[in-house]
Amino acid sequence: MLKKIRHALLQKREAPYPNFEEAELHPKESEPIDVLFAQRFTDVAGKFVYCEDEISFIENLISLAEREKLRRMYAWEPAVQQLLDKYGFPFYRTERDLDQIEAGITTCEALIARSGSILVSNGNASGRRLAIYPHVHVVMAFASQLVMDIKDGLSLMQRRYAEGLPSLINVITGPSRTADIEKTLVLGAHGPKEVYVFLLEDRPM
Repeated sequence: MLKKIRHALLQKREAPYPNFEEAELHPKESEPIDVLFAQRFTDVAGKFVYCEDEISFIENLISLAEREKLRRMYAWEPAVQQLLDKYGFPFYRTERDLDQIEAGITTCEALIARSGSILVSNGNASGRRLAIYPHVHVVMAFASQLVMDIKDGLSLMQRRYAEGLPSLINVITGPSRTADIEKTLVLGAHGPKEVYVFLLEDRPM
């Protein structure tokens, strides 16, 4: 066996794909990046809500709370709290009684358009808990956070955190799911049953 390996190493052959590293891994997408994210996110059972501005965000959040009868919605990040306070939206600030959380409102690091995923970390006040404990996870994101691939999202984080990257970086692709039991797909087995992305427009018109 070793002789065969040595013989193969001694015989020089041209690489079958000489331009492999320069070649694009994915074909160029024709859809705008926000449309692409919305399509891919809904394909994995996520729920996408476009918001023209802060008022639209609050109105859609009220509609969600009324429709799903959510009364215990938690927000721990100062930026989210300030926005909710500004328009008088009721929410819980406490980090106690976590077993009673019905929905968690968090931000994210980036939105990955190609896979319809949400890049999150424990670099903010929500940590990892508000994205895992509640049955409903609401992500407040901005259009400027849309990127095509995970590597682009990580580049955003590197610029934001410099040398102090968070210890936990996670990618959420739709509600948690498992098919371990009799190969039956179950949503929400290890986390939220529903994941919403409220995308606020912050790009110059």
